[in-house]
Amino acid sequence: MRRFVPILATAAALLLGASAAQAQFVNFGSGEQVIIDPATNQPMRTMARTDGGPRPGTGVSAVPRETVSFAGRYAPGTVVINTQERRLYLVQAGGTAIRYGVGVGRPGFSWGGNQTITRKAEWPDWRPPAAMLRRRPDLPRFMAGGPENPLGARALYLGSSLYRIHGSNEPHTIGTAVSSGCFRLTNDDVTDLYSRVRVGTRVVVLR
Repeated sequence: MRRFVPILATAAALLLGASAAQAQFVNFGSGEQVIIDPATNQPMRTMARTDGGPRPGTGVSAVPRETVSFAGRYAPGTVVINTQERRLYLVQAGGTAIRYGVGVGRPGFSWGGNQTITRKAEWPDWRPPAAMLRRRPDLPRFMAGGPENPLGARALYLGSSLYRIHGSNEPHTIGTAVSSGCFRLTNDDVTDLYSRVRVGTRVVVLR
């Protein structure tokens, strides 16, 4: 029991110093890295893989978030999603953008066009649309927001469509084409993006 005291003290200190704009990481000494949601001080846990592959660190994407050069005609503050690259860019001033890895729509579910963020939600509830329930009648009709919810820690709703930019409890799917048309980021990345955009932000989806 004694060996857990320093670990718990370290975790508590990090929780107290959590920023409102960015999730914090706490390592509990077992190789498991847990992301702490700054809004609730709750862990943003992930579900274990079921495909036999290795389980990556909790909430950590294989695609690092970074600031990169960006040449385009988009105004600073615009969100640009490149479906082919499986990357999301938040355009900054000075010819740069913050680049995030995303999971995109699988074949038959990709789309392109212009949308606007019309709503932001923390730990959103999930109600699968009727078309999804017809494909997957085994899905729940409603799931309350929380660490096991497939929408993850944050959601940005796009216009009046059924599509969202949202978090994920399956970070190993980032950079793949797996969704029904939504765009998924790790919980850490979507929390960062959520803090940087507002309702009314333009979103451009490139196919």
